Amino acid sequence: MTIKDEFAWSECPLVEIKPQVQSGASVLRGTRMPVSAIIDNFDYGVSVAEIAEQFEIPPDQIEAILTYAKSHRIAHRL
Repeated sequence: MTIKDEFAWSECPLVEIKPQVQSGASVLRGTRMPVSAIIDNFDYGVSVAEIAEQFEIPPDQIEAILTYAKSHRIAHRL
């Protein structure tokens, strides 16, 4: 399963998918922030604190997205 599998995010309460927002990509609810940006940055070694600061998102939301992705095996292969 890859991050592009939008169905995998449909159960996550922090995520929404709207055709008119980011071309229907999975984004953090109420934002235009694609969850793939969070996963990609983390996969490339950026810390939770750095991601939170860079995108102005609370660290607990970053951690929740990463936990959900891990538990649902939504990740990129490096």
